[in-house]
Amino acid sequence: MTTNQVLIGVGLILVLAVGSQILAGRLRIPALIVLLPVGFAAGVLIDDVDPEKLLGPAFSPLVSLAVAVILYDAALGLEPARLKGHTRRVVVRLIWIGVLVTGLLGALLAAPVLGMSRQAAVMIGAILVVSGPTVVGPLLGFVRPKDRLQRILIWEGSLIDPVGGVVGALVYHGVVASSGHHVGSGTALFLASVGIGAAGGAVGTALLWVLFRVLRLGEVLGTTAQLAAVIGVAALCDVLRDDTGLIAAVVMGLAVANLPSFDVPARRPFFEALVSLILGLLFISISATVTPHSLRHVWLPALGLAAFLVLVVRPLVAAVSTLGTDLTREERGFIGWMAPRGIVAAATASTFSAGLVAKGIGGAAKILPATFVVIVATVTLYGLTASRVARRLGVVRPSRSRPLLVGGDRWVVDLGVALKSAGLEVLMWAGEEEQRERIRRAGVELAPGELLGAATGGGAELEGITAVYFLTAEDDFNALAAALLRGSVEGAVHRLSAPADSHGVVAPFIGGEVLFDPDLTWQTFARRYEEGAAVLGRPAGDALLPGSDLLFLVRRDGRLDPVTEGSTPLPRPGDTAVLLAPGGRGSESPAQ
Repeated sequence: MTTNQVLIGVGLILVLAVGSQILAGRLRIPALIVLLPVGFAAGVLIDDVDPEKLLGPAFSPLVSLAVAVILYDAALGLEPARLKGHTRRVVVRLIWIGVLVTGLLGALLAAPVLGMSRQAAVMIGAILVVSGPTVVGPLLGFVRPKDRLQRILIWEGSLIDPVGGVVGALVYHGVVASSGHHVGSGTALFLASVGIGAAGGAVGTALLWVLFRVLRLGEVLGTTAQLAAVIGVAALCDVLRDDTGLIAAVVMGLAVANLPSFDVPARRPFFEALVSLILGLLFISISATVTPHSLRHVWLPALGLAAFLVLVVRPLVAAVSTLGTDLTREERGFIGWMAPRGIVAAATASTFSAGLVAKGIGGAAKILPATFVVIVATVTLYGLTASRVARRLGVVRPSRSRPLLVGGDRWVVDLGVALKSAGLEVLMWAGEEEQRERIRRAGVELAPGELLGAATGGGAELEGITAVYFLTAEDDFNALAAALLRGSVEGAVHRLSAPADSHGVVAPFIGGEVLFDPDLTWQTFARRYEEGAAVLGRPAGDALLPGSDLLFLVRRDGRLDPVTEGSTPLPRPGDTAVLLAPGGRGSESPAQ
């Protein structure tokens, strides 16, 4: 290809990847729904976007390294200790039972339906066990199922990506080892692959420990060094044995997430942006390699395989995984109707199928187009039907706001009581035991002590929270925590204003949504409470009490609109106004 063709091809792939993600975000649908058809159409219509022509033999290794980065990032969010009770039991079962049953039944059907060899069928069965949070998350955000269901499905998706990647790598090496070798030598090669991946993960973990604990690099340099370590170790492992870098990347991510000796930044903006970009580029590139000719004899059997996975395999896995738990029949039914395939299935199919084709495995050329069809079919089906199924089963979370108030002073607790009395499901968090006891006595739900730390670590603890309000006396804490949590919840993150003469290190200078009138600082609330003021709720149609300040409007449909530094919501009939009223304690009570 000429220089101009390469420039056009690379530029188009990048623009299509980011543009598709922007469009999907605006439409509130999984980016996959846009990326796959856009990449396929681009591959058919424009020769310059064919990554195999652009990159030649470098395409497959680059895909493998990109998947290693994705799996490392996914493993960083895996802390199984956060899951408890029946939720933990269901998630663990969905992983190991789901991988075993889906891989086995998928392979048994793929061989006769797709007309491929036993080895290729086992490979596609292993590839299709994965789901992934990049697909499940947007779907659940649109459907809004009950908190427990959302937590189970998000954790399943987060765990199944790295687990599926490791299983796929192990199966791939097992298939390669079994072709052309005796059983003994094949087993030895398989164990060698596992050993190389595990050893590489151990070396990479030691390298990351040096970066984090010994060198103590800054955030920017530390993040790029972390990326270099993952790619370098994965590349070295792949040189020693194909695709063992995936195993090493997962081992490294799990070690960093779970070993107490590591001190990793809670949020990794550059790393998160990079992974998002990699996802878009991979989807566009991989789908561009799928040609109409490769789909001609595959699309119909692959649709049959997808139907079997959706209608038989997933309900079976859900039924077995939830057996003996306290989940309702409706909750079990919804879990049985949510298993879309995502980026790891596409990327591993691209990587492993090329290797198996080179080894002469019968039917290996059908793995990528069949996986492409299954991904498109499952995402489209669940995207169109999940919301309707959830409503039919009665497992949709109420549309009412669910705010999290951070702080435990008297006026903050009264605010929580007022919002709860107005019909909202309020959650509160405080660090001091005295404040936590005050929240309990008020009858407001108390969030677990580790909630904020878990949320900043990328877990699923803040699901269902629609907004966070930082209301503590520490202005710097409010500002930093708000900046840290922004993007971890469905709605906005707000904080109290710092006093104009504040000498804080952060609060006077950091941006973000500031609650209430700028003069309503924590010190103002404390002083007015000493003078007898109270936080209370009253119908918005009534005249405001003299000297009172409007804090929130609870809309008739349960939405919560705060007064902020830049805007004041206008009351409508049926709304409840939450006020800071002078002399209100003892004369008024929160609205019922």
